[in-house]
Amino acid sequence: MKGYIFDFGGTIDTNGCHWGKFIWHAYERSCVPVNWGQFREAYIHAERMLGKNPIIQPTDTFFHTLDVKLRLEMEWLVSQGYWYCSPLEIERLHAAVLNDLYGRVSELVARGREMLLKLKPQYPLVLCSNFYGNLNAVLKEFQLDNIFQDVVESAAVGVRKPDAAIYELALKSLGGKEVAADIVVVGDSLKNDIRPAHLLGCQTVWLKGEPWDSETAEEIPQHPAEADRVITDITELIND
Repeated sequence: MKGYIFDFGGTIDTNGCHWGKFIWHAYERSCVPVNWGQFREAYIHAERMLGKNPIIQPTDTFFHTLDVKLRLEMEWLVSQGYWYCSPLEIERLHAAVLNDLYGRVSELVARGREMLLKLKPQYPLVLCSNFYGNLNAVLKEFQLDNIFQDVVESAAVGVRKPDAAIYELALKSLGGKEVAADIVVVGDSLKNDIRPAHLLGCQTVWLKGEPWDSETAEEIPQHPAEADRVITDITELIND
């Protein structure tokens, strides 16, 4: 092995849980009075808004990003008539969901950081992620900024997963495609991480957590051909 390439969103920050489901569970814990179908629409709306508009700035923190994302979702729920309550109640539940999510992410990232610090002396580490343009600020916020020798972020390079070209960029700092067979790619998404990395000839570790679509999940085999290894907790990389 000559190095690792890690995904960030859904991998290091949620330990394999799709972000849609991760937020939905926070809605459930805070008793936000909407159903899964309504939330799903709001989540997709917010992601599209963040993808099409420069709402998130390069210096924005993860906390601020979550704040904005939740406001876009909740504004949509109200505008569609799915949620009827006072502005004060919306603010209360917004704060409850935001603090719940940020606390859980902080704990998971801290666990991931311990694992990465154990790998770093042995292997070069690269981060490759679809993100909003503020990933370096987020890494600094979570004390991950001195761990990766390179950070390849979709908003910065103009290529998004599942396009394998973004992984080609990540491979460059590790020696290029000719060393792909000696590079391990770790990610939560079979479509966005494992398949494009496998296509390039990398070794792959699928962090299998709770997916966005349970019906699609039932169609996916327990150990797909593209995944050289399947884990259910990111710390299995060093604990096995």
